[in-house]
Amino acid sequence: MGKVLLSVGDIEADDWLRGLSLEHDVVMNVDQQSAQEIKYAVVWKPEHGTLAKLPNLEVIFSVGAGVDHILSDPQLPDVPIVKVVSENLTQHVTEYVVWRVLDHHRQGALYREQQRAGLWSEKPQRPAQEVSVGIMGLGQLGRSAGLALKHLGFRINGWSRTSQQVDGITSYHGDADLTPFLNDTDILVILLPLTPETEGIINYELLSRLRRLPAYPGPVLINAGRGKLQREPDILKALTDGTIQQATLDVFEEEPLPARSPLWGLPNLVVTPHAAGMSDPNHLVPAMLRQMAAYERSGDLGPVIDRTLGY
Repeated sequence: MGKVLLSVGDIEADDWLRGLSLEHDVVMNVDQQSAQEIKYAVVWKPEHGTLAKLPNLEVIFSVGAGVDHILSDPQLPDVPIVKVVSENLTQHVTEYVVWRVLDHHRQGALYREQQRAGLWSEKPQRPAQEVSVGIMGLGQLGRSAGLALKHLGFRINGWSRTSQQVDGITSYHGDADLTPFLNDTDILVILLPLTPETEGIINYELLSRLRRLPAYPGPVLINAGRGKLQREPDILKALTDGTIQQATLDVFEEEPLPARSPLWGLPNLVVTPHAAGMSDPNHLVPAMLRQMAAYERSGDLGPVIDRTLGY
């Protein structure tokens, strides 16, 4: 059947190891002998060149939702890459996006500030039906979050690199549709994969194209995708000069976010520590084991990463 390489970087490995070991021999430290026997690799941010040393490797499984940490390896072997997205992970991300959209929409920061000051003052509240949430990235995570917000009454726009059609979501795609999408978006949610085309896409110029409604405080940015999608000096500038009113960032160009970063001190920014979508081995490992078993039976892996697209 072949062995499994488990290499998950700074993630706690015990539960991954325990689950995978139920059906496979698992290797965490590769030597010359075990390198010949490894058929599957379960990885998160593997050191470049590691996978190229496995001559009989047939399938790579990504522990996280993103696969840029694998595709960035210049020595990456030509084998299928499986991005395992469980219902549990999708639920986590959906909860996070709904939480942050509602908190920004219902003026959570303002009311927390008033509480600290002992001030009782109700503010006007625009209904969800008048607010447009734009989601960049209409994969499984984006669709789930969009439909959950749709159920709460928000108008939902979706933008992706290629055409995607989702009932209840107004879809835009490609460079030609990006400006119309942004011009009709009040709260911008980022759930894009990181590819050469999307790296740095969240910059000052893009943020300046978001809609500004009369009697509405201003646009909001939420990034729960990948840190390198954004240009942090541009976000700092936009939050400081009023181009956007508020933001939530769960991901950063450098993680952990350095203590020296000026982002920590912005009163109109919420920082969370890459916590939107937790890779829970209790849910992801069974899915991986099912895919490995199906591959052993019939060679079927289900959906795999398109390397030309990066997702």
